[in-house]
Amino acid sequence: MTAILRLQREPFDAAGEVAALTRGRADIGAVVTFTGICRADENGEPITALDLEHYPGMAEAEIGRHVEAARARWPLLGVTVIHRYGRIAPGEDIVLVVTASSHREAAFAAAEFLMDYLKTRAPFWKQVEKAGDEEARAKTWIEAKSSDDSAVERWKSA
Repeated sequence: MTAILRLQREPFDAAGEVAALTRGRADIGAVVTFTGICRADENGEPITALDLEHYPGMAEAEIGRHVEAARARWPLLGVTVIHRYGRIAPGEDIVLVVTASSHREAAFAAAEFLMDYLKTRAPFWKQVEKAGDEEARAKTWIEAKSSDDSAVERWKSA
């Protein structure tokens, strides 16, 4: 299985990443992509940016562990996970998950599994930069959501 994992500040090209993963492959019958995009609000309040921090080394290892878990559960032929860090403005891409398999069921399930684990287990910390003048602009840490924890629980029994 081809596995690509990158943490980067720079934007990524989702179509280019899919092309790189599938180029020359006649065994892939399904590709599922998920792109997470920075919204312009957090809990209904306007924001100017997200600031994502991570623990270098640990973040890659943890994401790699979950990619391996997905590979063990489903017959995957390829996976790409790219997660950005640093300051990300509304409308910019944050994360890309691409899963490839012979059939759609495995590709869909693996993509959802990986996103659920990225949201809850990957060592990233998010702050929102609220809109306002420079003096009023404040950063607030984003708390984990219980709905994200509930989503990941379903994979423990499956």
